[in-house]
Amino acid sequence: DVQLQASGGGLVQAGGSLRLSCKVTGLTSGDYLIGWFRQAPGKEREAIACISKYESIYYREPPKSRFAISSDVAENTVHLQMNSLKPDDTAVYYCAAYIPEGAYYTNKFDPREYRYWGQGTNVTVSS
Repeated sequence: DVQLQASGGGLVQAGGSLRLSCKVTGLTSGDYLIGWFRQAPGKEREAIACISKYESIYYREPPKSRFAISSDVAENTVHLQMNSLKPDDTAVYYCAAYIPEGAYYTNKFDPREYRYWGQGTNVTVSS
């Protein structure tokens, strides 16, 4: 059973940094993407970045210049380093797994393509 557990959120002042982690279990074979998403109050869930099993990285514009995704293969964990945080970054942050049905990923940034989701971690950026 595939499970994802997000952690690392919290309250931070504008300009600060946070490092989110997503522990992934149950993905034993085949290709997959692990993506980070966020959802602010009253807004749709939006993609931030994703990383493949083979550590290919994809960012959705914006805010890729402030955020960096990485993976720790030995720990089965994907991180999202967030720097220069702004109040507009306040949201619930989710990690999710996309397992393609065929040979290709249809849309790496569409939440509907991601079958498995973590519980979310809250990020609040104060001004």
